[in-house]
Amino acid sequence: MVSRAFATVQGDLSQIQCFHTDRGSEFKNQKMDELLETFEIGRSLSAKGCPYDNAVAEATYKIMKTEFVNQMNFQSLRHLELELYDYVNWFNKHRIHGSLGYMTPVQYRHAALKKVV
Repeated sequence: MVSRAFATVQGDLSQIQCFHTDRGSEFKNQKMDELLETFEIGRSLSAKGCPYDNAVAEATYKIMKTEFVNQMNFQSLRHLELELYDYVNWFNKHRIHGSLGYMTPVQYRHAALKKVV
């Protein structure tokens, strides 16, 4: 499933610098090693038994479950794909986040990039 998710990325995978995950078997295996090596993507694994290393990801999963998964009843994989695409678009471009100064993730990133330039 993870390999299939990588295959759907529309951007240049070689632009990804680091891939951070927990130590689940779906991420820590030979196939993932080969995929990351092919695109020269660095790997970051959480410390064994330390959920705080994945705090941002875990918080995001909780929000997605609460706002999206638990509110929906998917009729097919295609239905899930379409709804997930819409949700991610809304989450990134329209949903304000208190932790980002009440900006959307896209607004926050643009503001951060302006500070760098």
